[in-house]
Amino acid sequence: MQLQVLNSPFNQEQAELLNRLLPSLTESQKVWLSGFLAATQAQAQSGSQAAAALETLEAPVSQFNAVNGGRTVTKEVTILFGSQSGNAKGLADKARKTLEGQDFKVTLSSMSDFKPNNLKKVDNLLIIVSTHGEGDPPDNAISFHEFLNGKRAPKLEGLNYSVLALGDSSYEFFCQTGKEFDQRLEELGGVRLYPRFDCDVDYDEPAAEWLDGVLNSLNEAQGGNAAPAFSAQVNQAVKSEYSRTNPFRAEVLENLNLNGRGSNKETRHLELSLEGSGLTFEPGDTLGIYPENDQELVNLLIEELKLNPEENVTVNKQGEIRSLKEALTSYFELTVLTKPLLEKALEITNNEKLRELLSSGDVKEYLNGRDLLDLVRDFGPWNVSAQEFVSILRKLPARLYSIASSYAANPEEVHLTIGAVRYEAHGRERKGVCSILCAERLEPGDTLPIYIQKNDNFKLPQNPETPIIMVGPGTGVAPFRSFMQEREEIGAEGKSWMFFGDQHFVTDFLYQTEWQKWLKDGVLTKMDVAFSRDTEEKVYVQHRMLENSKELFQWLEEGAAFYICGDEKNMAHDVHQTLIEIIEKEGAMSREKAEEYLANMQQQKRYQRDVY
Repeated sequence: MQLQVLNSPFNQEQAELLNRLLPSLTESQKVWLSGFLAATQAQAQSGSQAAAALETLEAPVSQFNAVNGGRTVTKEVTILFGSQSGNAKGLADKARKTLEGQDFKVTLSSMSDFKPNNLKKVDNLLIIVSTHGEGDPPDNAISFHEFLNGKRAPKLEGLNYSVLALGDSSYEFFCQTGKEFDQRLEELGGVRLYPRFDCDVDYDEPAAEWLDGVLNSLNEAQGGNAAPAFSAQVNQAVKSEYSRTNPFRAEVLENLNLNGRGSNKETRHLELSLEGSGLTFEPGDTLGIYPENDQELVNLLIEELKLNPEENVTVNKQGEIRSLKEALTSYFELTVLTKPLLEKALEITNNEKLRELLSSGDVKEYLNGRDLLDLVRDFGPWNVSAQEFVSILRKLPARLYSIASSYAANPEEVHLTIGAVRYEAHGRERKGVCSILCAERLEPGDTLPIYIQKNDNFKLPQNPETPIIMVGPGTGVAPFRSFMQEREEIGAEGKSWMFFGDQHFVTDFLYQTEWQKWLKDGVLTKMDVAFSRDTEEKVYVQHRMLENSKELFQWLEEGAAFYICGDEKNMAHDVHQTLIEIIEKEGAMSREKAEEYLANMQQQKRYQRDVY
């Protein structure tokens, strides 16, 4: 509400002062102000006395508006997040709660839901964004990223901002999206409230440090005190609940191989108990598992380093102590090499051969398919202590899997579909850390440390009558099993169409009897399958889509939501391109218009991907 000067006892300057103050007041401050004004009215002050009283309000106003380098810093903050798997969204939500606890007025929004033209109205902007694939923005950040880097992006001289970038240092373009946002906001005239932080997979501590820094910058500009540590607030919040930082040990109820005899694949169906955890989830959410490294790899590594497996080492900044063997088994990552790791290894070994590799253009090639044991063998002898060695390692991250069951249909349980990863590289057999733990060493009755990761970017339509089209070959079938269980449970009446593919019909048709039952009962309207090794010419899900292009486009025109789950680099890319081709052909439109059609679907949350 704006105070109008017309027919008002206040002059223009006084009205502007009030209009600046009122929107930023908390409820308790508004109560105090109303009491103050009532008291002044009771004293029947003259106009000049009222003006003098208004001047006393300049002190409270200055608490909400301060100058930072000649620029106004207000108590209003906008937080925009770009998130693929949910980590950035989770951090954004925690940042919102922390800022609101400091009496900031916070606007929190996904980048896909934020109107870019509103940027000019923002004073303080926090960007929390992950990087997906090979340096790409997450799906819900694509349109905002394109706008900001396009010709229509506005000048932002009135903007204070800071960026928290999430990434994985095993990828070449580590935190690339965050870096691009940070650079572009500066180019448009924005000024950093606090420097950008680039976080690896173990992001909790740097994210906490970043938000503490942002809060200190905001509070200093306000003339106030620094905020209490964000990390302390987070720890208090999670003590009474199971979460990423406080996982629940879930008992294994079932562990079955879904593939038939003679298959080239091994796909585990895992059922875990959530009893006593208080954890719930929705279709489309993911489950994080903290795995343990293969004991054979741990023993070989310790033997190669000539270290004592029982020697104690400190594993984190909190001073937690474990034996070297235990630390390498359950705390540190051993199977993924990164360039930062090689650089740290050079610092403690001063190995000339390693120095040459890092200065050459061959680092990316060397990292591919190799692990920590290769590094130790290729650039030894190391002659380092156990503590020096673990100091260069990064924490073993959780592995995320799409949930393959509905909580409504299977209360107190969660099901997963996990493909066992085995391959040979550089003369050694390699194994996936978590998938082989599940395939070879996990029995019913054992427990796994787990947590639920919400994924708001992959959800069933709110209206159960909305048609859905699902494309999920291989283990990409997992969330669609969850979708169908949920729709069966709630009696959803909307049409549904599944595209599934794998190598062989006889051995690799995952959950075949369930799909056939859903078809028979009418829970699933239509299903098309593609088994690439059963015919001379390889047939994939995108080929089945093309064969049904006219009907598929008709479903889209009827408002159907389209979902993809599975491999990003090949399958998801091919399905995406095929979908554009179908829209272009059946909609009789140009390629540009077809891409715009799909972009609009994405904006409406009718095109969603869960890809990895």
